[in-house]
Amino acid sequence: MSVATTIARLRAEEALIREFSIRALYIFGSVARGEESPGSDIDILVEFEPGSRIGLFAFARLQRRLSELLEKRVDLVTRDGLHRALKDRILKEAVRAA
Repeated sequence: MSVATTIARLRAEEALIREFSIRALYIFGSVARGEESPGSDIDILVEFEPGSRIGLFAFARLQRRLSELLEKRVDLVTRDGLHRALKDRILKEAVRAA
């Protein structure tokens, strides 16, 4: 799935964005670089609204819902969850999707 298609699908999901108090979604990795293959997953960085409390189960539910929406496995991560050695590269290539 192209980055444009992925962005369009995510932007259309206003109810999901409100339900999970999402401030922003960013695509990174192979899809953002236009290097995806049929077996590629979709890497998404999520930022939640300040003060929102998203627990582990809600986070897993969001990941599952995004996977269903995009019809691909989604790897979901927060900015704090990025590996320190990769963080700068990921943030540089990240494309805002919603």
